[in-house]
Amino acid sequence: MSRYISKSAQIGKDTKFGYNCVIMDNVIIGTESMIGHNVVIHEGSVIGNSVRIDDNTVIGKTPLSSPRSIFKVDPNLKPAKIGDQCQIGTNVVIYVQCEIGSNCLIADLATIRENVTIGRLNIIGRNVSIENFVTIGERNKFETNCYITAYSEIEDYCFIAPAVATSNDNYMARDEERFNHFKGITMKKGSRIGVNSTILPGKTIYEDGMVAGGSLVTKDVAAKEIWFGTPAKPKTKVPKAQLLKNNMDKK
Repeated sequence: MSRYISKSAQIGKDTKFGYNCVIMDNVIIGTESMIGHNVVIHEGSVIGNSVRIDDNTVIGKTPLSSPRSIFKVDPNLKPAKIGDQCQIGTNVVIYVQCEIGSNCLIADLATIRENVTIGRLNIIGRNVSIENFVTIGERNKFETNCYITAYSEIEDYCFIAPAVATSNDNYMARDEERFNHFKGITMKKGSRIGVNSTILPGKTIYEDGMVAGGSLVTKDVAAKEIWFGTPAKPKTKVPKAQLLKNNMDKK
């Protein structure tokens, strides 16, 4: 069977590999994990116990850097870490210095950049893109094709619907002043964003705040309010039955 596993890699008991895997130096893989065909795990990456990684996925990729990039790649980035009992789909790319907590599901085609921290029990859907310097808490749902811009913070129990777009640069790559103002979005605990909505740089959606589908958020969304429209404005309160405190036993 064709594969390369470095002699310095540490492989746990009952871990299985598909064809054409490449496991580089000093990789650590826990027990009872399943590594699919054509998977590449870069140097020093740490994979927990009972982790499933499907075909053609790359763990611990080093980022590229264009001469025009405003931020340069840190040469001292640390290896990627994947927690116990995670499931990682096909054609996923997880970059170096990305840390993912236990029991996360990362679906096919997702991309998670460097300097990202993700807590436990998150669902990251198909083709989701999470850019660098993002912090994500626990028990969030990121649905198909949503885009989380760099320098964002997502707390716990948040919901991001399909095709949500977020941004971090009000200057759209012009004017030196932009370097002082890069800021992604902030989602406080229990906040939600509806399908195909756009959130402008630096905006906060407060606890249990809700953005209706197709909205353009240009101001902070207050706690427990529903905002919608272009630009989004407050319309009503979130129904009591939908407040996070009344749904904790369902999560």
